Amino acid sequence: MTDSVKDTNEKSEMEALLNDKDAPKIPSVGETIKGSVIEIGSSIIYVDLGPIGTGAIYGYGKFDGLTIFKDLKIDDSIAATVTDLENEDGYIEMSLKQASFEMVWEELQRKLDEKEIIITKVLEANKGGLMVKINSVIGFLPASQLSSENYPRVGDGDKNKILSLLMQMVNKDVKVRIIGLDRNEGKLVVSEKATKTEEEKEKVSKLQVGDFVEGEISGIVDFGAFVKFSNNLEGLVHISELAWKLIDDPRKLFNVGQKVKCKIIGIDDSRISLSIKALEKDPWQTVSEKYQIGQRVSGEVTKINPFGAFIQLDKDIHGLAHISKLNEEGKIETLEVGKTYEFDIISIEARDHRLGLKPLLKEDKKDKKEKAEKTEKTEKTEKSEEIEEKAEVIEEK
Repeated sequence: MTDSVKDTNEKSEMEALLNDKDAPKIPSVGETIKGSVIEIGSSIIYVDLGPIGTGAIYGYGKFDGLTIFKDLKIDDSIAATVTDLENEDGYIEMSLKQASFEMVWEELQRKLDEKEIIITKVLEANKGGLMVKINSVIGFLPASQLSSENYPRVGDGDKNKILSLLMQMVNKDVKVRIIGLDRNEGKLVVSEKATKTEEEKEKVSKLQVGDFVEGEISGIVDFGAFVKFSNNLEGLVHISELAWKLIDDPRKLFNVGQKVKCKIIGIDDSRISLSIKALEKDPWQTVSEKYQIGQRVSGEVTKINPFGAFIQLDKDIHGLAHISKLNEEGKIETLEVGKTYEFDIISIEARDHRLGLKPLLKEDKKDKKEKAEKTEKTEKTEKSEEIEEKAEVIEEK
């Protein structure tokens, strides 16, 4: 057989193979392909790629710390990117670098979809939250997504104090769930609070609105107090539910660790709303027995805001001197917080816990004094005239 005939036959066989639909597809450099692991070395993995041959993944040691590779074993499926169709050892050379990136994000997406709980270590802290790492990807755990046990309760919102508390969690393990993922921007957001939702839901499902619980105050903030009670559950007593009287600062009434009794007034998913004042009789139910419209009372100014001044009449009842009433008599600056003044009660709405007041300011007191003096003068004049009349009668007799 001549060389030309031989070349023609080989060419025909090659064309036949290329046109054979059942022939194995030869990958191209840069393409990611999958195979079955047949041997694992300290820095190399051999992969059975079927009809196209055997692949060799070099530099495995750089990636074996990843979750998706640390449990790799014989016969497991693995994907890698082709870097050379045939190296000097006759293997199809492959790389995990690009393939591992894709696999990492696919794994993160799976964890998100399946709501998997992940244990990870806190790497560092900033004023907004904590940094963690999952499958080699850096993630963010916002402070708002921390569990009730780890949430930094700083009443005045001081960011430096918040950071100081968050720093205490660095190098500690936390259980989290992925709640946000963006592969294109490389963003990963996790939540510690979300890991306890199902467990807490089950515990909360055994509670009912109207139940009474006993616990201790676990934290105090500007808007209320947190109370921890049975089964490690925690609820919030809003500032409006701490007491019947008007409260400006919860810290003046309660301390962390203080034992309290509460009533459950609301359950929303795993959030529990509590009330302390609900255990006491509503003083507004009998307010009409003590106060009436037109009555003059004394009260201390506890707070001034744009729509008026709040006045404490007794330990439970407060009233409002509306800005319109203050403007009638003078400027709002006339009243000062912490000082006691006289007021006239102009309205009482017990059902809505409202009592309207009109201040008796200096002008009123002056008028009152002048009126009293005028009345006294009139009474003296009338008495004098009466005496004179009696005297005249005597003289006539």
